[in-house]
Amino acid sequence: MSTTATTATHAAADAAAAPALRGKTALVTGGSRGIGRAISQRLGRDGALVAVHYGSDERAAKETVSAVTEAGGRAFPVAARLGEPGDVDRLFEGLAEGLREYGESGLDIVVNNAGIGLSKTIEHVEPAEFDQVFAVNAKAPFFIVQRALPLLRDGGRIVNVSSGVTRIAFPEAIAYAATKGALDVFTLALAKQLGARGITVNGVAPGVVDTDINAEWLRDNAEAQAYWSGRAALGRVGRPDDIADTVAFLASDAARWVTGHLLDATGGSDL
Repeated sequence: MSTTATTATHAAADAAAAPALRGKTALVTGGSRGIGRAISQRLGRDGALVAVHYGSDERAAKETVSAVTEAGGRAFPVAARLGEPGDVDRLFEGLAEGLREYGESGLDIVVNNAGIGLSKTIEHVEPAEFDQVFAVNAKAPFFIVQRALPLLRDGGRIVNVSSGVTRIAFPEAIAYAATKGALDVFTLALAKQLGARGITVNGVAPGVVDTDINAEWLRDNAEAQAYWSGRAALGRVGRPDDIADTVAFLASDAARWVTGHLLDATGGSDL
């Protein structure tokens, strides 16, 4: 084999072995716990510098950052309570400061994962609750992306974490479902607008996922586990890594030809 061919072969092997997101920067909202923590860890493992956003649990954010760094990645925490006046300003001030510490100024990946639930049927939803769930789940992602666009490099990725409740009628959480429906429409329209820059915009729709926040009613409840497992074609409830791996795919170059898509990650619930 010629020297040129050998060099090319080694270069190809090195590229294949390199982390998929090496040299990339990522913002993960709600990145300190549950699905967000799994996403932060996965993107960090894939080579991205991860800004781990959190609302109030600083300890959880630091634990997530430590988990990323102990695995050989790079991460830093960013605090901002979404749904409050000035939330996006605080988020991007902290983001800019963290990026500067690593000699970075731009973004490659934005994951809008932060969200709150509201498990009530329509007759029990109060106006203040409605406003709050929309403020966090729909308004915040909208203005986070608006602020991120000047920082987002061409060829970047936006991934919005939606929910299976936009496909499966779930009146027990009707206002929450409406916020995720709004996020899906936002995803579709944004993908059309940003396509000229090579930026892809996609959504991921989890079903029931075994996270700490669901531990009381799901993880420690055999009956609930059996019920929700039975609704999934794959016969179990989701795990945070299931969603993180899906997000990582959409954030990678492997998904370069996928945009404006809502990727169902419910394990085939209620097919």
